[in-house]
Amino acid sequence: MNPFVEKIIPLILAFFVGILFKAVKLLSKDDAPVLLRLVLTITLPALTIIAISNVSLAADMALIPFMAITVVFLMFFISSGLRRKLNMPDPMFGSFLVGTMIMNTAYSLPFFAAAFGDEGLARATLFDIGNTFMIFTFTYYNAIKYGENSHTDKIDWSKFLRLPPLWAMLIAFGWKLGGVQLPRLALNTLNLIGQPTVPLVMIALGLYFEPKLNNLGKALLAVFIRMVVGLGIGIILATIFGFQGITRTVVIVNSALPIGFNTLIFANLENMDREFAATCVSISIFIALFYIPLLIYLFR
Repeated sequence: MNPFVEKIIPLILAFFVGILFKAVKLLSKDDAPVLLRLVLTITLPALTIIAISNVSLAADMALIPFMAITVVFLMFFISSGLRRKLNMPDPMFGSFLVGTMIMNTAYSLPFFAAAFGDEGLARATLFDIGNTFMIFTFTYYNAIKYGENSHTDKIDWSKFLRLPPLWAMLIAFGWKLGGVQLPRLALNTLNLIGQPTVPLVMIALGLYFEPKLNNLGKALLAVFIRMVVGLGIGIILATIFGFQGITRTVVIVNSALPIGFNTLIFANLENMDREFAATCVSISIFIALFYIPLLIYLFR
């Protein structure tokens, strides 16, 4: 069997474990945010420090977060241009717009770790930082704009600065640039803490999987823009900036990622169309289960 396929199959199986556990009621959809919060605050920061400690720094790595920011802005202009043609009520269009803007970068981390090890994980995490910055700033602003709530008119900019992976990355880069070697005990501890990241993310994806048939055509359009148009944008950006190797793969594949879970969070928080948001997220996650490994294989 192809070594790449051997690494990807366990990820797919972990996704279906999440679906199975939800079906037999060992876990529920409400447990998924808890698992992802555990990843965000504990396991991913540890894995990030390990990954950056083990890679050689390259000049093109500094551009990766800005590629994510560029993709989000382009998605905004493309989706906003379709507003009149789609003729959606504001809450539904808000979920549509935000969904196309949010890349599910947590989804890609297990696949890049499996395909490229620390080199891939470190670069994918850099892309995640740019995407996350946009989620809690410009994208959240649009959720407020199209939602039905009026309890808030400003963005909590400090959310981005409170992200543990960001601080883990800054600490790791500081150690790396300062030439400091982590003690063996610290490396072993961080490695132990970071190991559950991959299965926890994939199981959470399975728990979130909940497609519905309402407004299926419009949901599929949102998925097409996020994953197919996004792929085209990624290829163009990688070509313009002359990216090579793993950085090229990260920029192209991450630009085509499925719709992110924060679409559901913002839909609930700002009273946008929750059901439409859930349908978009679920459909894109299922497609990405096979689409993203294929893209990594083709562009690696």
